[in-house]
Amino acid sequence: MPDDSTKPVKDADPLRSHGGFADLVGYHLINWEDDVAEVGLTVAKRHLNRSGVMHGGVLTTLIDTACGYCGCYTPEGVTPRRAFTLSLTCNFIGTAKEGQRLLARATCSGGGKSLFFANCEVRDEDGRVVGSGQGTFKYITLRR
Repeated sequence: MPDDSTKPVKDADPLRSHGGFADLVGYHLINWEDDVAEVGLTVAKRHLNRSGVMHGGVLTTLIDTACGYCGCYTPEGVTPRRAFTLSLTCNFIGTAKEGQRLLARATCSGGGKSLFFANCEVRDEDGRVVGSGQGTFKYITLRR
């Protein structure tokens, strides 16, 4: 994973920017293109559970966020899309400790006009898989 993996994508589009829950958790959209999204996070003390490892809710958030973004990419000038989660399955494979950088990489695996399906893997900076997941998402088309 490159050293700049926790730097957000720079874009003036409000769909790509931070706010609310993203700011609270501290994740960043690293890469966003057709059918692919990468979300990064550096594990902080606030992300740990009482055993001193990353809380499963943080992993779930990374998977949900990356999967949701991967099906919603639109080029500039096209009506933007958003989606909400219909179902999400998460697999907790490893642990992450404070200071570790994580990258959630999601890809769209299919869908149609109203739904899409996505798969995600979350890896630490050494390439070790920490978790994986898959979800079903429903599009919401925004009007500007």
